[in-house]
Amino acid sequence: MKSRRKFLMSLACAVAALGVMIAPALASELIGRITKVDVDAKTLLVTETDTDLEIKVKVNERTVAATRKGEQKVDLEKVKEALETAKSGIAVTVTHQKGVASKITYTASGKGQRKSRDVRDLRD
Repeated sequence: MKSRRKFLMSLACAVAALGVMIAPALASELIGRITKVDVDAKTLLVTETDTDLEIKVKVNERTVAATRKGEQKVDLEKVKEALETAKSGIAVTVTHQKGVASKITYTASGKGQRKSRDVRDLRD
């Protein structure tokens, strides 16, 4: 009887661990450049790096922006201002699920280069 309980407990723990590992895998990552910001609709237009496909991503109150200083809430006004000075958009990696961004990570515009000026403007 005890061995059966241990087996069921082990099975339940394995299922719970599998659920914890699968949940983050459901989110997709989009690597590209922000090319347009719509503050009223709370959306970003991101052009994917490899395919040049434009993807619209919604931003909500839980979306965070990751910079060298840490994570903070996304301020679309600041992103729009930085985008106006950027020539080819802002390099980002967007973690999203069903088109709703959960995390926006600002990336360097090229390998081995410093962070682009438009990314530094987004920090406080």
